[in-house]
Amino acid sequence: MATQDATESHLNRWWHVVGGVSMNLALGSLYAWSVFVAPLEKEFHWKRADTSNVFIIAVVVFALTFIVAGRLQDKLGPFKISIAGAILVSLGFFLCSSADSITKFFIFFGVLGGLGNGCGYATPIPVMSKWFPDKRGLAVGLAVGGYGAGSAIFGPLAASYLIPTFGWRTTFQILGVIFLVMTVFGAFLLKNPPVGYRPAGWTPAPASKAAATTYDFSPGEALRTPTFYFMWVAYAFGCAAGLMVISQLVPFAKSVGIPGTTLAAFGLVVGAVGNASGRILSGWMSDHLGRINVLRLMIGISMIAMPILYYVGGNVVALFVMLFIVYWCYGTQLSVNAATAADFWGTKNVGINYGMLFTAWGVAGLLGGRIGGWMFDKYHNYQMAFYTAAILAAVALLCELLAKRPEAPAGSAVGGKATAAA
Repeated sequence: MATQDATESHLNRWWHVVGGVSMNLALGSLYAWSVFVAPLEKEFHWKRADTSNVFIIAVVVFALTFIVAGRLQDKLGPFKISIAGAILVSLGFFLCSSADSITKFFIFFGVLGGLGNGCGYATPIPVMSKWFPDKRGLAVGLAVGGYGAGSAIFGPLAASYLIPTFGWRTTFQILGVIFLVMTVFGAFLLKNPPVGYRPAGWTPAPASKAAATTYDFSPGEALRTPTFYFMWVAYAFGCAAGLMVISQLVPFAKSVGIPGTTLAAFGLVVGAVGNASGRILSGWMSDHLGRINVLRLMIGISMIAMPILYYVGGNVVALFVMLFIVYWCYGTQLSVNAATAADFWGTKNVGINYGMLFTAWGVAGLLGGRIGGWMFDKYHNYQMAFYTAAILAAVALLCELLAKRPEAPAGSAVGGKATAAA
């Protein structure tokens, strides 16, 4: 096994986290699409279904691109793929500034933005997983936490200042420039460590609850482990529950008498902070308590929180508290599943292996974004929507309870159950 590169100190490896955070802060603008919905519908008289489809297309393209980008990252390294993501996201925003039809937004924000997100998001997770075998949950959580925090920064900035001052077209251009600078900066900081890298003085503990496998599963081998499918369903249903709340937050708040201005000023920020906190702090918790244990805990809390959120919705303070909890549980799944993929199936092919698992998030985007609308249209309130989200979380919890550490294929050099890296 290769020794630690002498030029890489313990401090220097944290620069890769800085790169990942910078990259994901910009990419998190995907969540800020909602701030453009009102001005676009006002100018073009589009229906909410049309503008909602822009976001749905972006989510699906993002999830599908992640698989290809993850594979390319494994083969070519993170820099080239990160730069591709930087260019695509910024180009999509620039082109949106001149769009005059919903089809162009489907292409510019949905397709180009989704492609850029898939490429950009595919690189920090494998890089963090390889540089931080000792603090993998925390490092991955910090990197993807930037994605959750991006909407808390750029959403209010665009809604409260840029769009009212400059208009939505110029806002797209301004954000495009900002995102290009941030993502290119991040790309230059992201690189893989030497093969077999270990932090100085660190020795893996075989009995650790967050122990990593000694065997690098190929994509085909990962797909042949039952654990992959339990985790995929749990990821899809657990995130669908959270995305139902995220997608219906504004109309739900209005339905229980909370002014939209109050929600815009505080609720969206509370949710974004909860999202980022869940990614970072639950990642840190998973280093000590175990990945699956933290996923089980947070999905279980989400299951309980969904109906409570519905019943306390008319109370502003209680609503914000429950929003923070639900967003925390949602954010947990984005960071801890990524760290789990590296632990369970190895870091060599983590780009594509996690990319395959990440398709569950794309399905969650389709499902979670529509549950609230379907249930509201049928029952004319959100009660069944929140109950359905709780049921989805319950199924996700069951699958997490069934998920076990995968065993290395029979006849492999490791043999038997994959244990901590030697």
